[in-house]
Amino acid sequence: MPTPAQQLIPGALQRFGARVHAIEDHQWRGPTPCTAWTVRDLVGHLVGEHRWAPHLLAGETMEQVGDRYDGDLLGDDPVRAWDAAARDSRAAWEAADLSGTARFSFGEAPMTTYAEQMLIDLTVHGWDLARATGQPEDLDPAAVDLGLAYARPNADRMAGLGIIATPVPTNSPDPAVQLLALLGRRA
Repeated sequence: MPTPAQQLIPGALQRFGARVHAIEDHQWRGPTPCTAWTVRDLVGHLVGEHRWAPHLLAGETMEQVGDRYDGDLLGDDPVRAWDAAARDSRAAWEAADLSGTARFSFGEAPMTTYAEQMLIDLTVHGWDLARATGQPEDLDPAAVDLGLAYARPNADRMAGLGIIATPVPTNSPDPAVQLLALLGRRA
């Protein structure tokens, strides 16, 4: 039976993809809330994540995948690159058995944790992309709730590993703002 995060990933892929399709030509080199990344870099990051997903979900190790996804994965058509990565990732997530573990650069983790991380990545980077390109910044409430449940106990550790920016304080009662703040963003 799919986990809650696994059930939400197809919709998150679709929402992120809609934002990718709405990027105007002149926006690809623009800045994002991820200060080290342009819009193109941000989309490239997600393309890489979702190129890896079918391999990791099939039980392959990082060593087995090797360097095949190093470098520019977007080429001359970033939208087409996203669509292909999202299609393959979605199929893999929909068929995946998340009862096992996966091996990452930081060690092993349950597949259910991997699903939660991927959902957060799609959700928060979807907001980053929307903010960077002037699109509506709304987030899926169910993804936000799951993201908060994961981020609250893990944000400081993730920031310490350099995976996310340092959490920023907020007094907002809005769960989406709370999630974004935990992951180092000012909404």
